[in-house]
This record gives sequence, C-alpha cells and structure tokens, in this order.
Amino acid sequence: MSIVLITALFAFALALVLGLALGFFRQFFAVAEDPLVGQIRALLPGANCGACGFPGCDGYAAAIARHEAPVNRCTVGGADVTAQVAALTGVDGAALTPQVVALACQGSREHTPLKGVYTGVSTCRAAKLSTGGTKLCAWACLGFGDCVNVCQFGALSLGDNGLPRTDPSRCTGCKVCVVECPQALLQAIPIDRVAPLTRCSNRNPLKALVLKTCRVGCIKCELCVRACPQHCITMDRGIPVIDTVNCVACGLCVAKCPTKALLFKAS
Repeated sequence: MSIVLITALFAFALALVLGLALGFFRQFFAVAEDPLVGQIRALLPGANCGACGFPGCDGYAAAIARHEAPVNRCTVGGADVTAQVAALTGVDGAALTPQVVALACQGSREHTPLKGVYTGVSTCRAAKLSTGGTKLCAWACLGFGDCVNVCQFGALSLGDNGLPRTDPSRCTGCKVCVVECPQALLQAIPIDRVAPLTRCSNRNPLKALVLKTCRVGCIKCELCVRACPQHCITMDRGIPVIDTVNCVACGLCVAKCPTKALLFKAS
C-alpha cells in the first residue's frame, strides 16, 4: 500500500472522528432558542443599522423576546413594524415619531474658503485627522460625503454646493450618518418639528473671525435670543439652542438673524 493511500485513509478517518465529535458536542451543548425570537426577527426589516441600540435585527429580536427592549425602536420599520411586533408579543407599543436628519452647517464652497489644496484620502474622516479640516472654518462640513456613503436608504446626496442634502421621504432616522460625521454636524429631528433649526456650529466667539471663515456663520449677536417672545432661546458655547417644547414657531428669531443661521426647513 503506497504512502499516498495510507495518508488519504488516515486523513479520512481523522475527519470522520472529528466530524462525529463536533456533532456530539453541538447536540450536547446546544441551547434551545425561543421560537418567539425567530418570529420577531421575521417581522423586522433586516437593515441591521443598529438604530435600535442593539447589534443588528437578531440582537434586537432576542432583546424583545426577553422583555429587555421596547417594541418601538425600529426606525426603519416604523409604525407598521411596531404594531406587528406589539401584536405578536402582546405588548403595548406606541410608535415613535418619525425622524429625519438635518445638517447644522451652511458652509458651502461659496461661503467658506478653503485653507488650501487637499490631496489626501478623499474622506471627511481622513481630512479631519490629517489636516484638522479643509476649510477655514474648523467646524464646517468637509463635503467628501462620508455620510452619503454610509446611508443604506439613499436618503442623502451631495448638492452642487458640496453639502449633503436629505430626502425626507427616504430617511428613516437610523442615525448611522450622525455617528459617521467627524464634525458632528448631523442631527436627527422629528419630521413634524415646527421650531427653527440652528444651521451653524461655528463656536468662535469673535464676530470678525466668524465672518472671515464663513459668511453665513452665527456671529453671536444674540438678536434671536432677545427677539423671542417665549424666551425659549439660549446660547450654548456660542450656538443658539431652541427649546422646542415652548417654541411657537412665530419666526421672529429667523427674521432677526443677520446671517440667516436660523431656518425653518431642514433640507
């Protein structure tokens, strides 16, 4: 008998023994899965975006089955999925208010000058790490579209001005783009929000330096604060923050803003 045949027979026997052993241990140590997990998983959309706070739809389904998570955290599935999972589990589930992503920046190529010619890797994160940003405004949108690339739903696109735009009909509020932005310029807001939005993140306290780096930046004049009849605008690190609960959307702050850093529309 040749050495090749002996080696082949030995390998086959070893593989057979190992296979039988693995099968035995799999059965011996098997943990029975709650059938409810599979039923819940079948109702979830399968986006695995993580917006629910769990590692994918499998993790979320298991958490619901163990009564460790509410049934209304799936922003992709929305009210329909919430209602179906609530009916399956017998748990009351109030649907979450749909959200869309808004950009807190107007620093387009037209309004915010570049520091120079950037020749590095064409991503926002790489530009942030290597140069601190490509524009004179250190807080401005870098415009390479990292947020666009991670959106699974085609809700974001780069406009002609180099800034991302949101399609509210496609946005699920999953917040993957919010996490991806190295400038922290994206925020998820209720789709039915009526209060104005602050469209600037420039925290430079000096008006002259703000205007030098961006012609539409917030210049910290606080006219919006003084104009608000409800007293629901405060300044936080040089940025107007609006109390959306008490805001009546009168528009006086928007009208008073000299650089139009406050707007009603998120797109």
